[in-house]
Amino acid sequence: MLTSQEQEHLQQVAREIRKNIMIMLNRAGSGHPGGSLSLVEILTALYFHVINVDPHHPAWEKRDRLVLSKGHAAPVLYGVLAKKGFFPAEELYNLRKLGSILQGHPDMKLVPGVEISTGSLGQGLSVANGMALAARTDGADWRTYAVLGDGEIQEGQIWEAAMTSAHYRLGNLTAFLDYNSMQIDGRIEEVMSPLPVAEKWKAFGWEVIEIEGHDYNAIIDAVEKSRRDTERPTMIIAATVKGKGISFMEEQVDWHGKAPSAEELEQGLKDLGYQQKEEVT
Repeated sequence: MLTSQEQEHLQQVAREIRKNIMIMLNRAGSGHPGGSLSLVEILTALYFHVINVDPHHPAWEKRDRLVLSKGHAAPVLYGVLAKKGFFPAEELYNLRKLGSILQGHPDMKLVPGVEISTGSLGQGLSVANGMALAARTDGADWRTYAVLGDGEIQEGQIWEAAMTSAHYRLGNLTAFLDYNSMQIDGRIEEVMSPLPVAEKWKAFGWEVIEIEGHDYNAIIDAVEKSRRDTERPTMIIAATVKGKGISFMEEQVDWHGKAPSAEELEQGLKDLGYQQKEEVT
């Protein structure tokens, strides 16, 4: 259970990350706000309370690894990595610009802290399996975390990877499903239903934990529980709100992949308790 001070710290970090997501997407004129905003609490909890990384030594051998399989949510990963100190916050202004390290999907060759280039949906869990197997082969105690989208699990490769994770008893692998129930073309059950989600992962041999994905205690408790199961990979199904924190974006599928205008940025900042003229921090 987090202390009140820890909870307040994570809430303030998340607030700043949401602000930075809005600013960088407005500057870029394109990108994916909805599924980035739904992940803020999960990535904030992981990077600022759970996983073991060193922003001054991004290639530290004993670090935990995180694979953002839903690579189009790059803005939230960039926001978290900048806040953690992997690169200066001012770099966020260059999102999606020619020559920038921060392209529309994460590039491991350009961005400190990015473990694997992602964006072609369905592939991240396979990579995470490889990382978890490597740790076991080397006798290392670092862990691998993967973050998937709920629309992404319509991909067949996800289920091949799910079988692999269970077959090799990857107890050092924890995955999160960003279950905001929406994808680019509509609600997931209307586009290509993956339901029932929890039952599928259980049938594939995973430990399954269902949580409210904006609750820090629930996120952290689920991770701690996943660490205790050394024989099975764990899927944490996190119920989230697409566009969380921005009034006109919440639960609106139209905000899957477009940037806020100047007026929309102003309203979004007000929703977060900021003034119109704000800089990334």
